Amino acid sequence: MRYPLASLALLASSLTMSGVVAAPTSDMMRHARPLFLALPNNAPGHLAPVSPAAQLTQWNGSFVDHKGKTVNYTMVGTDPATNNAPTTTPVLIIPIKMVYGAANGNTVLDPAKTRLPNGQSLLSNFLGSPLFKANVTYVQGGVNLGKTQYIDAFQRGNFWSSVSTNTQYHVRLGSPTVLPEQKITVLPGEGDVEANPFAPPGVTANVGTFEYQLFDKKLQKFITNLAEINPGVLPIFVTKDIYLTEGICCIGGYHSANGSQPAGQTYAYATYVDTPGAFSEDVSAFSHEIGEWMDDPFIDNVVHCKDNSIMEDGDPLENNANYGAYPYTVNGFTYNLQSLVFIGYFGAPPSTSVNSWLSFQNDEPAVCPGQ
Repeated sequence: MRYPLASLALLASSLTMSGVVAAPTSDMMRHARPLFLALPNNAPGHLAPVSPAAQLTQWNGSFVDHKGKTVNYTMVGTDPATNNAPTTTPVLIIPIKMVYGAANGNTVLDPAKTRLPNGQSLLSNFLGSPLFKANVTYVQGGVNLGKTQYIDAFQRGNFWSSVSTNTQYHVRLGSPTVLPEQKITVLPGEGDVEANPFAPPGVTANVGTFEYQLFDKKLQKFITNLAEINPGVLPIFVTKDIYLTEGICCIGGYHSANGSQPAGQTYAYATYVDTPGAFSEDVSAFSHEIGEWMDDPFIDNVVHCKDNSIMEDGDPLENNANYGAYPYTVNGFTYNLQSLVFIGYFGAPPSTSVNSWLSFQNDEPAVCPGQ
């Protein structure tokens, strides 16, 4: 569902420690919905880089949709119709510790210090996921898209009419560099610790909340202060068990840019959910946001859909079964990765994509409303 400014999305997250007592549930949580957000590149406080030394590798394309309207778009990588070589975007991981005082939860939610039930650290688990590792062979409808990263496999399938010939085409994420953890102290009135409305029945789980505009202001300061961040890299901010809010709950991730193409600074944020069965479990929200960053990095690919005004490829599937996520087991751990719609969903010729499907998992039966 599309909301003013953009699309919103909730991550369900939770505390799994034995003996945790669920916090009271507010009226906002009782009406919680799974949402994602995409902030425009000229949002308040978003300052374009001045004389950047690098920029994101990107290409421009277009198609005429079912309404006879031309859709122009910018995507990460190079044009798959004319290039037969891989592109790799460097990635920076910035963990964020969220601290709630005695008046609003008395809790610290720290992705850098969290260990999962299998003994693995949260960050190691995240970095070992199919988002960054080429540890899964993706066969979609009988077509082998390759043993590669999840979002790269999606993009190869998205433009399979070209990639099936230009077989060396890839758009990969580089091996991530983890930067020092940042800290946000959540004051009373800015957010609370509450019962997770998406925890499975019988599971006691809490989440922290925080207003999304305040959160983005914090990210802007981090982007300014971290010298490693530049337009040629993708910074990914990581929290644990946090829902952002916008009057309603819950937003589990978003992506945006500071400045427009080609030299703007893109970035993404999502939360890791460590409660089995909760919405946006483990890396699901990250797959949503990285997939949308890949196909709409500057949040300006305008499409002609009733529910989607921009080419956000994760939003149409987030309310499907299991919140649009599919399980992939790697090294004994089952990751949940969200399906994403192909360019045909927005009105491009379906034959552009593998099997003429409209989504990576063939779970979208029709083009977007309005096409």
